[in-house]
Amino acid sequence: MIRRALSLAVAAAALTTAASAQSTVFKSSQHDYRVVTVASGLINPWSMAFLPNGEILVTERPGRLRVIRAGKLVEAPVSGVPDVVARGQGGLLDVALHPNFATNRLVYLSFSKPVGNGAATTGVVRGTFDGAKLSNVQEIFVADTKGAPGHFGSRLAFDKQGFLFITVGDRQVAPAGNLEAHPAQDLSNHHGKIIRLTDDGKTPPDNPFVGRAGAKPEIWSYGHRNPQGLAIHPVTGDIWATEHGPQGGDELNLIKRGANYGWPVIGFGVNYGSGAIIHSGTRKDGMEQPLNVWVPSIATSGLMIYTGAKFPAWNGSIFSGGMAGEQLVRLTLDGQKPTVADILLRGQGRVRAVAQGRDGFIYVAIDDSQGKPTPIIRLEPIARR
Repeated sequence: MIRRALSLAVAAAALTTAASAQSTVFKSSQHDYRVVTVASGLINPWSMAFLPNGEILVTERPGRLRVIRAGKLVEAPVSGVPDVVARGQGGLLDVALHPNFATNRLVYLSFSKPVGNGAATTGVVRGTFDGAKLSNVQEIFVADTKGAPGHFGSRLAFDKQGFLFITVGDRQVAPAGNLEAHPAQDLSNHHGKIIRLTDDGKTPPDNPFVGRAGAKPEIWSYGHRNPQGLAIHPVTGDIWATEHGPQGGDELNLIKRGANYGWPVIGFGVNYGSGAIIHSGTRKDGMEQPLNVWVPSIATSGLMIYTGAKFPAWNGSIFSGGMAGEQLVRLTLDGQKPTVADILLRGQGRVRAVAQGRDGFIYVAIDDSQGKPTPIIRLEPIARR
């Protein structure tokens, strides 16, 4: 089913017009905090981007790009958004700003692009945002994938050099037989890959597989299942990604140029329901090891590296959302070694996205698997007594 948007009636009915704070004080190992509702009434919010003027762009998976302006969710969605296949895990997914957004006004969107007969693949567009609409919308990437309506990946991130990284999932192609023949291990397609492009969608000449016969030159790394978290460290430039395992085995990976992350040859999970073994083992020469594994799975989602001043003891920490686990995980970094330090926001709902606002607060998008209205919330520090 191709959707530009669901009816706005459901979203408008639950719209709040001002941020509200819970009276509950939440505790962690280093900071106490409260939870403030920034805006409510969103349907399957998937990602957030923070504009220089204080506005927030939010994607809703059914196909809408929304604006939070002056503490209010603007009723009318942004126009000019591409059509999406809002089925399964598909829809309008990530949103990111060009590093020079303040001057060029370019917004990037990832989405499940219709490719005929109800099928979809991961696509990325960019367009100029004027506060109400996207114009001059250009398609800059279309993944060479096919499969079930899931595992689109679709996280976007720019590095310090202005290159755009895009995650693409394995599209739920079931592992069977020769695991090394699975599409995620095949460089001739985009299944289970992380892509690196210039800001206008061209292939950088120093990508690792440029010039290799039969390989897609856009590929930066491969052997991924469904990477739905992506963050680039603003100081070190290290690229971090989380990906969903099967039943168990969610991973946090340090992404390296040209590296193979093993799916489905190695891993730490089993088949859903049956518990049947998928992998040949947990290690294999030439395949990278995750730096953190969640068993059981928390259904990892958005990823952030915190660099703000509001939570000074958390500076440099990695934050990962957990949907099935209904939690926000904080991991400390000792160089490139992560360690789980705190489990935050237990029971607040499915954490789909986490991001640092320009004000230094931590913002979280809460999702509901049944499509009920949910909020964007903000963590604010409270002084310990």
